[in-house]
Amino acid sequence: MADFVALIPARRASTRLPDKVLADLAGKPMVVHVADKARASGASRVVVATDDPEVLRAVQAHGHAALMTRAEHPSGTDRLAEAAHALGLADHSIVVNVQGDEPLISPALIGAVAHELARREDCAMSTACHAIDSAEEMFNPNIVKVVLDARDTALYFSRATIPWARDAFAAGRSTLPPGLPVFRHMGIYAYRVGFLKAFPALSRAPIEAFEALEQLRALWHGHRIAVLRSQATAAPGVDTPADLALVRSIMASRAA
Repeated sequence: MADFVALIPARRASTRLPDKVLADLAGKPMVVHVADKARASGASRVVVATDDPEVLRAVQAHGHAALMTRAEHPSGTDRLAEAAHALGLADHSIVVNVQGDEPLISPALIGAVAHELARREDCAMSTACHAIDSAEEMFNPNIVKVVLDARDTALYFSRATIPWARDAFAAGRSTLPPGLPVFRHMGIYAYRVGFLKAFPALSRAPIEAFEALEQLRALWHGHRIAVLRSQATAAPGVDTPADLALVRSIMASRAA
């Protein structure tokens, strides 16, 4: 397995669910569950990067490392770039961005995304996807799709229905035609540290602004993204009170 560092951006402010990273899940804050999963992934180091002293204290109280970063970062990627500088990580090192609101993420997926980038020297980043098998997901703009090339390198990410099955969808859109290569993007990324440090200085891409997908900035500027095909579907994250209730229910059922 590749040697890598897991960094967890944990911003306390959230428009739809304030303080969600500190929400109690089975007696521990959500972000601590994420750090536990990252530790089980095989990462050589796990660090939570936050802008809030209470998050810092909660993480450290449960035996994980954390550091303070500036509050004004426009994205989690910018926060990780600051953290990579602060930790003195070498440019050739690999960092996995594990979101602080993904308490059910698979440790194996974290390690696999890092390994995928390690073996793809032609790529600056890696991420993951899984096959979509329902028309409902295919036509849902809240579900991000990714189109791959022959080597499983990303060609494009979109909220739109891509690839478009011209003839099949002309006849109807209630089902997917057999063999349509449509994949759901999973929101986990690995970066080479040199690229991560340079990313905040890249100009924002027009396609990124319209799609509201930050990873398109990398493609726009000519950087390649390796995509791991996962057999497992994406675990639910937490963005809303309903999401939080669902995750609590899943964790309770697993503990029973």
